[in-house]
Amino acid sequence: MNIEGKICRLRALEPQDIDVMYSWENDTDLWRVSGTMAPFSRHSLMRFIDEQQYDIYASRQQRFVVEADVDGVAKAVGAIDLYDFDPQNLRAGVGVVISAEYRNAGYAKDALCALATYVKEVLHMHQLWCSIGADNEASINLFSGVGFVECGRRREWLLTADGAIDEILMQKIL
Repeated sequence: MNIEGKICRLRALEPQDIDVMYSWENDTDLWRVSGTMAPFSRHSLMRFIDEQQYDIYASRQQRFVVEADVDGVAKAVGAIDLYDFDPQNLRAGVGVVISAEYRNAGYAKDALCALATYVKEVLHMHQLWCSIGADNEASINLFSGVGFVECGRRREWLLTADGAIDEILMQKIL
């Protein structure tokens, strides 16, 4: 089953996604926003893909590939994750990454909207949340633009090469 947006679709991970996942997970420019501190091996990523066969109630997480038609060919342009799924309170964290060459084309916004519809209508979730570094204006604007609102701030929570910055907590009530 694909989850259809207006300009992209969300689909399950497939073994052939290993190369693009390897590039996303090992892109050191993304490590700060993903909380990654060490490279991923192809073996560990293949195990992750295999584990995605379980439903979100068992694994408490779910990754979807953001796929779009690029020059008439279906391409994996990014990924969107549900994580820290809380089935009692019907909420989950959400994170999205779009490959650099496909950014600013509306894929992240469309993927977030499609995901919000899916989790509300299919999983009957109550809310989505995210945490964003206060210096990440693009992500703040993205999430604000699809109805997420700031609900908290952790002062000097994230250490960067330039010093400590705040982390903004955002949520969307579905």
